[in-house]
Amino acid sequence: MKTIGLIGGMSWESSMEYYRLINEGVKNRLGGFHSAKLIMYSVDFEEIERLQHQGDWEKLTSIMTGAASSLTGAGAELLLICTNTMHKMADETEQAAGVPLLHIADAAAAAIKKQGLSKVGLLGTRFTMEQNFYRGRFLDRHGISTIIPDSEDMDVVHDIIFNELCLGKVYDSSRKEYVRIINWLAKAGAEGIVLGCTEIPMLISQKDVQLPVFNTTELHAAAAVDASVGNAEWQPG
Repeated sequence: MKTIGLIGGMSWESSMEYYRLINEGVKNRLGGFHSAKLIMYSVDFEEIERLQHQGDWEKLTSIMTGAASSLTGAGAELLLICTNTMHKMADETEQAAGVPLLHIADAAAAAIKKQGLSKVGLLGTRFTMEQNFYRGRFLDRHGISTIIPDSEDMDVVHDIIFNELCLGKVYDSSRKEYVRIINWLAKAGAEGIVLGCTEIPMLISQKDVQLPVFNTTELHAAAAVDASVGNAEWQPG
């Protein structure tokens, strides 16, 4: 079993899900008293959130690469960034780590293609929805195109993430807003919905909408289990 390094704390609520899902996956796969070999580097999300909204991606990259180096120094053999947005600097983080980084968009894309879909709606932070690091990887590496909400609804999605979900607050009124936006994406041609923020599954699950929903937290954690215990189907990057 390979030791998994997790860069977490963005937010700790979703990182807690990673820890649970990976350990459950290893136990289900190997049985007995097995649990995952894990090392977590948890950042202070207050600093991360502030730098994101200031647009200081250079400083954020420095934090991520430092965390990656710390994890590999402690014995991590593969790496996960436990958030979608911070995959903006996935390449730099992997280079600093010197071990494979399991990209969350690749884990989502594998599940999307398994269902034979090629166009999905993407929900996440405004950074993830607007910028090309996520949508571009979907298209260039996997042939999957994405549809995102209009600017006003992107604000709704983004604000609910930071003002509610990242603080552990879950409201039915916000769930209704997300469902409304998902229905708009469906009318615009989305064949499925990518929950491209690791906090969104706190609010939305498959039972809430008709389109297939892709929970990136679950898919990323499952990929980590595959890579750790030697599943030949998973190919990092």
